Amino acid sequence: MPFKIVQNFDSSFTLEPELQENLFKLLTSEAFINQICQHLQWEKVEFTELLFQPVPYSLATPKGMPAEFEKYHESDDYTIVNVPPNFMFSAKIFKPSRLCAIYKKIG
Repeated sequence: MPFKIVQNFDSSFTLEPELQENLFKLLTSEAFINQICQHLQWEKVEFTELLFQPVPYSLATPKGMPAEFEKYHESDDYTIVNVPPNFMFSAKIFKPSRLCAIYKKIG
């Protein structure tokens, strides 16, 4: 089965303010923040309010993310987290179907 090469993929999206607010509440909840800190063994993290839609791997996007977000992937001071599907469902976000959130290490 041959691979299909994706030349162009539109990763842009817009969330309605109410849906974004609901999602941000989930992404900044104390329990979720603590889970991220525990997993990474970091003392504290802060949500940067940056979200992106994962993109197909290509020569232009070898990390599976829009190029402008690769600097966060390469930094030791940031982490990229897949937004849990139950968060997407709770926030009533169905398009895009997947999102990633960026958190910054504090301290």
